[in-house]
Formats: sequence, C-alpha cells, structure tokens
Amino acid sequence: MIGQKRIPSREGGVEIVVEEISKRMVKRGHKVVCYNRRGQHVSGKAYTTQVLTEYEGIDIKSVFTIERKGFAAFTASFFASVKAAFGKFDVVHYHAEGPCIMCFLPKLFGKRIIATIHGLDWQRAKWSKFATIIIKFGEKMAVKHADEIIVLSRNVQRYFKNTYNRDTVFVPNGVEKVQFVEADLITKRWGLKKDNYILFLGRIVPEKGLKYLIDAYKNLNTDKKLVIAGGASDSRAYYDEIIKSLDGMDNVVLTDFIQGRELSELFSNAYIYVLPSDLEGMPISLLEAMSYGNCCLVSDIPECGEVIEDKAILFQRGDSESLRSKLQMLCDNEDIVKNYKLTASDFICKKYNWDRVVDKTLELYNN
Repeated sequence: MIGQKRIPSREGGVEIVVEEISKRMVKRGHKVVCYNRRGQHVSGKAYTTQVLTEYEGIDIKSVFTIERKGFAAFTASFFASVKAAFGKFDVVHYHAEGPCIMCFLPKLFGKRIIATIHGLDWQRAKWSKFATIIIKFGEKMAVKHADEIIVLSRNVQRYFKNTYNRDTVFVPNGVEKVQFVEADLITKRWGLKKDNYILFLGRIVPEKGLKYLIDAYKNLNTDKKLVIAGGASDSRAYYDEIIKSLDGMDNVVLTDFIQGRELSELFSNAYIYVLPSDLEGMPISLLEAMSYGNCCLVSDIPECGEVIEDKAILFQRGDSESLRSKLQMLCDNEDIVKNYKLTASDFICKKYNWDRVVDKTLELYNN
C-alpha cells in the first residue's frame, strides 16, 4: 500500500480506507506491507505518535519524506515505489492521485498495479498551481499504467470515461455498525450534552465548505451550539481564517483534531451532523455519522447524494441561505430529526460494508 500518510491514523479518508482493507486482508491470510510517510501529524506535533513497524499484522515501513506542502506525497511515493519495485510483491496498490505519479516504476518490474482514486485531488483549493499540475500528472500516470483503477463514486467514474475513455471499477468505501456512547468526556471538556449541538467533523480545508456553515449559523435562531471538530491539513492559513471568523461567536466549540472516545461521543450525541462540502471523493465522515444514527444535512454534490439517497437532507451547494433554511427547519422540528435518526444506521450499514470492499479489491488483485 502506497499513498497514505500513515496508519493507524485518522488524518484523512485515505488513511482510514488503507487501514480497514489492510487489516482485513491480513486476517484472510495475505501479507500486507504499508509504506508510511515519515514526519509529523498534519494537525501538529502534539498528535504525532510513535513510529510503528507492525500494526494488527500489517508490516509497516516508513519512507523518507520531504515535509513541504506539495512535496510530501511525491517524495514518499518515490521512495516507496523504489522499494516496492524491488520487493517480492504480487500487487502494488496506490491510493490517491498524487502518489500515482510513480506507479510506472513497480510496473516495469512486473508488479500488478492497482490505483484507488479517492477523489479528484487536483480540484482542491489548498494546492498551489505547481502542486495541482503534479497531482493531475499523477492521475494521467494512473490512467496509463494501472492495471485497474478503483473509484469511489459514479461521478468520478464518469469523469475518467469522458476524459480518458478509461474504464474504472466502482468500489465504494465501507462502514461498520457502531455502539452508541453516552456523553461524558465531551460534557466535561466542552459542556456538550445529548442533542444540544450541531456537528461538523472533518479537516479544516476550503473544499469542506465551513464558511457556508459559519455564515448560516450566524443567522440561525437556535440555542444549540455549533461544534467544529477537526484540524488543519496543509492549509494553516485557512484554519487561522476560520478561527478569526468565529470572533464573538460564544456558542461555537472548536475542538481541533479529535479521535478515540471523544470522537465516538461527538457522533453519538449530535442533534444534526452537517457536511457542507464543495468537493468530496466519498465522505467517510458522512458514512460514520449515519452509522451512529445521525440526522445528516449535506450539500447536493453527487458524491453525497449517492450515499444518502432519501435517508438524509440536501441543501444547495455553496448557498449559505439554503443551508440556514434547512438547519432552521430541523432545529424547529424535532420529529423530523428523530425520523431520520431511526433509519440512518441500518440503511448505511447495509449499503456499505468493508468486507465487500475487500472481496472486490482482492478480486481485482487476482484477475
């Protein structure tokens, strides 16, 4: 596995996917090696953990990484690809577009190449022009050299067909049935209680649409708090901009990066979960929010619509007033919120399953 920052980690969706499929492959008797990047956690040194060499049977290798925006993925991919090219592997599986720039190297040495495109990363606003060019080149290298390309949404599948006339395989992410956790740590730390807050959980980056949510909340008539749970990711200037926009908003809780018991409590006790993204691959946080039985309000981008069907609520992408109107309706109508909560968990856990993801992925490895 090449392309993840590191596992185990919740630094992004790629890391969650790599961990979930890798540990299941190990349980089925396969040897899995994950090439982690060196360096600190994207949210800062405070969250950096010890360097592992093994995790749940997965062999962990750390590779040299230049910790500069736009260079980390490329340098880690280069050194991991060199090792993979000379290693005794049947399959080299790349994750995300940027790391795919080096996928030709193991291919030259007879390895089967699988590429999972987690989203059209070159569209993300955080990247410089140079980084965007590099990421787009990685996409083209995947098209040219990968034996199979996995995509997480039908929208991205259409993009590859229309742009490159390249067939891809649709394998969405999975989710697990979870256990509800009562509010305890989040009450002691932030005064949060069951159903007294609206939750956003994700990386604090421009494409997540937080500005729409903050603008909408400023004009919302409610006593419920707004919780923004997540840390910066290659975009500290934007994170600081978000913090500045919250000046004078006493009813907003900014948690920074969150994980473990506190994460479970936040999902379990939210009144509404909101994802106002402009751009997604396949939002794992949305799958997780629904698995906890949340009423979810999301932007009407195809990647969100495919996930929720009629089991959550859409607002018009990029429209703060549309978001405010839907939030106000849900704050004023607890019965509607309860009805969505009743069906969310069973629906999402039946629709998306990690074991089925592994089944399909191994099928592609073996073909």
